[in-house]
Amino acid sequence: MQKKDYHSSITANITPAQAFESINHVAEWWTNNFEGNSEKAGDIFTVRFGETFVTFKVVEVVAGKKAAWEVIDCNLHWLSDKKEWKGTVINWEVTTQNGATRIDFTHQGLVPEVECYETCEKGWNFFIKESLFSFITKGKGLPEVPKAAREVSVAQ
Repeated sequence: MQKKDYHSSITANITPAQAFESINHVAEWWTNNFEGNSEKAGDIFTVRFGETFVTFKVVEVVAGKKAAWEVIDCNLHWLSDKKEWKGTVINWEVTTQNGATRIDFTHQGLVPEVECYETCEKGWNFFIKESLFSFITKGKGLPEVPKAAREVSVAQ
């Protein structure tokens, strides 16, 4: 049986360059707790969600067309294998289709056989189909906001 990597796609009336730029603004659609750079090959960045973190290395960039981010370290604190994502790769492909731009997202190595799949599938569905889509179409994503920042904004 062939393993099927997680895949999602969205389409919007924007240019491929706008789509590609939006993907690289990780803090605007995934998590505000973002460190590093995600724009060119060799860049390293980390996203954090409480105890969980994932560090990526950008391994490929073809401006306006595709990018690949390899997980070089992680701590998925709720899983038995906290390093389950290590070595997996996120692939982005941007194409034009019927006058619109399509963004294809594939998390290579995130397959139904791994412990994280069900939870991670739900997370990616939200962050790609809702948050990134909202960011590219309305200019405002729905990123995970660190708890400390939520507490500060509530206190003000």
